[in-house]
Amino acid sequence: RFQRLKDKLGNRSNASSEVEFHGAYAERLGEEGQGVRTIIEMVQWTRLDCAVASAGLMRFGLANALHHARHRLTFQRRLVDQPAMRAVLADLALEVEAATALVFRLASAFERAAAAPAEAALTRLVTPVAKYLVCKTAPGFLCEALECLGGNGYVEELPLARAYREAPVNAVWEGSGNVMALDVLRAATRDPAAVAGVIEGLGKVAGELGARIATIVTADLLGNEPERHARRITERLARLAALAALAEAKNPFVEVYATTRLLDEPHATYGATDLGEATDSLLDRVLPG
Repeated sequence: RFQRLKDKLGNRSNASSEVEFHGAYAERLGEEGQGVRTIIEMVQWTRLDCAVASAGLMRFGLANALHHARHRLTFQRRLVDQPAMRAVLADLALEVEAATALVFRLASAFERAAAAPAEAALTRLVTPVAKYLVCKTAPGFLCEALECLGGNGYVEELPLARAYREAPVNAVWEGSGNVMALDVLRAATRDPAAVAGVIEGLGKVAGELGARIATIVTADLLGNEPERHARRITERLARLAALAALAEAKNPFVEVYATTRLLDEPHATYGATDLGEATDSLLDRVLPG
């Protein structure tokens, strides 16, 4: 019995409704009273889906913004050649590099988890932190990409308006931000040795700064009132996991990511970070030519 069709902000081509089942045939999956435990394995996969989808939306927004900037002239120069715009686009590009590396390193762990306990432990901890960071980054990221197109980015004839409306949904689906942060704490409580091993491993892969961040995260998990600091712990852990993924992939922007996302004070807007000589190479990797 349909209760209502949802008139959603975005994701409108994927119709959603509320349904009640009356007298329907069903078979129980798992043990009675253990519904959450039974469904959690599926939820892990769909949380991965949410993170991958958000990383894809970010890449889509960046590609559209850079394409526009390469073909739009302002004051007799291409927009992409204006220093302020280059700073914004390069900062966006660095975020995409990290999000992409993180979600595909996590996907690789899912594929290997059955045969490798260390990879299984990584999926348990890194899935909620990846979903937290990437899915919560995407809406603001898409807004900045849309702004690169000016007024044209805000009209429905071009695709970024739809992408912007789509962006928040993945942060809501399969558990919103606080749910992800509390899930990290839950994992640390239930299997502290496995979680400690994952954090230590991420720190080793991520280099000297990564090892320092791993120590800080571990101390936060063991400290007073971890629930009050759950979001801070989760964000730090997500940045650490992204740095480790970049390092493992031998990405050329490991150092600049470590410096600007983990070492420097965070900036409120894209383009405020000084990426130095990495600016040109970041933009060249987005859309060569």
